[in-house]
Amino acid sequence: MPKLQFSKAPVFFLLCFYLFSSFAFSEIFFEEKFDDADLASRGWYDLKTPEISKTEHIPGSAGAMEGKFLQGARSPAGGFPARHLFKGSDSVYLSFWIKYSENWTGSNKPYHPHMFHFVTNQNDKYCGPSWTHLTTYIEENEGVPALAIQDGQNIDPKNFKKDLTKITENRAVAGCNGDCDGTGKLDCYKNGDKYFNGKRWAADKIYFSDTPGAYYKGDWHHVEAYFKLNSIVDGKSVADGEVKYWYDGKVLIENNKVMLRTAQFPGMKFNQFLMAPYIGPGSPVEQTFWLDDLVVASERPEKLR
Repeated sequence: MPKLQFSKAPVFFLLCFYLFSSFAFSEIFFEEKFDDADLASRGWYDLKTPEISKTEHIPGSAGAMEGKFLQGARSPAGGFPARHLFKGSDSVYLSFWIKYSENWTGSNKPYHPHMFHFVTNQNDKYCGPSWTHLTTYIEENEGVPALAIQDGQNIDPKNFKKDLTKITENRAVAGCNGDCDGTGKLDCYKNGDKYFNGKRWAADKIYFSDTPGAYYKGDWHHVEAYFKLNSIVDGKSVADGEVKYWYDGKVLIENNKVMLRTAQFPGMKFNQFLMAPYIGPGSPVEQTFWLDDLVVASERPEKLR
């Protein structure tokens, strides 16, 4: 009987497919190292000339973006806000390194400063960001890391503070039209002629501390965040979206039963990153943060898992 021979081709193609899938699993949309001030040449827009520090940066870096709030200022000097478009995606991953001045105190309020955002293709390239079809927030308040969303533009004003979750898909998911997933902390309010909302997920304690040590705000820390849109099945929204926050590689916030949209927006994709540090009541002191090696991708890289 002749000896059976097996082609090595299927094995080769399977291996290629596996390797390709591993690399394609996380698509890097853009990376910014802040080595110089020419952000506009690298796709950034709607910004002033940024301040680049050559003394405050992570090891191996040539510079970092500096955000200095003067006392009473709502926004920092130099380069903010700054926006960057990217390929539309159902999921977004953000990675950056951040350091705060020794006297960093934030807002001294139970809200703000707002810092980093993703918005979607359901709004234009100069939108909001506080009043949109979906805005995400990556920030800290009084040293406590937090993720949040708003979708005030989706609120049904005729049913303000009425639970529409089992009635219609034409509603907001972040408050004012009911609690659609039972996660996070909801907010709902009217400001002028517009209705606003918010849903927030916070860490369990202070991780940007005044005290030198593992959580000292005056040291560089690696922050990562992830948002994934929930599914739409048979014209209905399903609470299977995801939010996640890592601090120096440790998971602080994680929920995979989140609703970020309804079936009103089946074509929604994340497509814009926005740096917009903002302290609404004004900065209580002159204070500074530094930002280095920022990456926006579709997923967290495999090497970090």
